Amino acid sequence: MMTSDIYEEAYVWIWLPGKTEPVVAGKLEADSAGLRFNYGKSYLARAEDKMHPAIAIFDEELPLQAGVIELKDGLSIPGCIRDAAPDAWGRRVIINKKLGTKGNRAADIELDELTYLLESGSDRIGALDFQLSPTEYVPRRASNVSLEELMESAKRVEQGVPLSPELDQALFHGSSIGGARPKALIEQDDTKYIAKFSSSADLYSVVKAEFVAMRLASLCGLNVAGVSLAKAADKDVLLIERFDRVKTENGWQRKAMVSALTLFGLDDMMARYASYEQLGEIMRKRFEDPKDTLRELYGRLVFNILCGNTDDHARNHAAFWNGKSLSLTPAYDICPQGRAVGEATQAMLIQGKNRVSMISSSIAAAHHFLLNKNEAFNIYQAQRQVIEENWENVCEEASLSEVDRNLLWGRQFLNPFAFEGLGADEN
Repeated sequence: MMTSDIYEEAYVWIWLPGKTEPVVAGKLEADSAGLRFNYGKSYLARAEDKMHPAIAIFDEELPLQAGVIELKDGLSIPGCIRDAAPDAWGRRVIINKKLGTKGNRAADIELDELTYLLESGSDRIGALDFQLSPTEYVPRRASNVSLEELMESAKRVEQGVPLSPELDQALFHGSSIGGARPKALIEQDDTKYIAKFSSSADLYSVVKAEFVAMRLASLCGLNVAGVSLAKAADKDVLLIERFDRVKTENGWQRKAMVSALTLFGLDDMMARYASYEQLGEIMRKRFEDPKDTLRELYGRLVFNILCGNTDDHARNHAAFWNGKSLSLTPAYDICPQGRAVGEATQAMLIQGKNRVSMISSSIAAAHHFLLNKNEAFNIYQAQRQVIEENWENVCEEASLSEVDRNLLWGRQFLNPFAFEGLGADEN
């Protein structure tokens, strides 16, 4: 394994609700067990500020208190901090940036967690950033470059080829966002977007398939991030509107977020234990408008089954955190997964030990979402009807080829396996 120079500490900066500039919240320090956090005295003193009081980064993990806060069992970094770190793609960009041609051997390279936090772009998801200084905030940002240039730089990272300094910095700007696919951050017309690029490994138009799924989910009445398609270097780019940013006259406000994985108190190695059933329990206890929120989550579960999105892991569910309560974010990363056979399972358990991708599984779990079986069945039936009635129009909107339509229909979207276990009169 190769390693980088190891950082020993980093300062955590936070955008308080309604503010456009960050303040330092505290310090992360590395030890043999992982990364531990403690709040700064000046930040704790803000608790008495009635206009803009300090908030806990997330109260269940890092409550507002003096002293070093112990890690939860099984964790080497607080989950609410890990939520702001780059995932697979961002880490690959950083490895490429630091080690050049060796970036295509990312599986053989290990950088410490503080390196990923401190070397990734500052416009990361949520309301946190990380600095070496406790007194001076210096954002790591890039000048605007074209989608074509960003796509070319993403391609070079995939190939493990070093980038020019300008492209290196531009792609690095998006290194703090999660997920495994090539992507970057852009800003157009006072809106911030995540741009997802085609990958050289794609066997079909994955970005168009995600666009179709997100549009159909919205037509089904689900709360979904806005999406659009663009072209760059004659390739498709999916633009996803960021819902964690609010443009004001004084600048950008940032909305704090935590992933469902953090709500569960799990890390990535334990993610297989995450379940919709347990997330429903958390929603009943901690979320605003729990009844409506549970119905929304149930609708997303049903839609994931109907569209073949089996990558619905706990990092692909998230909540806004305002320092007092949680509320469900719009849905994102609804991406039908490649599938050669009928049988499939969801990334998150549905109920008990069952994760089988069938509508009957979701209906059996309906009571966990405060729904009876008739209500659950009606949600499924309404979504199926919307998908069937709008499939062609949305595919036209995406300019999806006939080959890709035939590949997706009946395999990812409305795969017959999804309807096994339903009665003859329910299909």
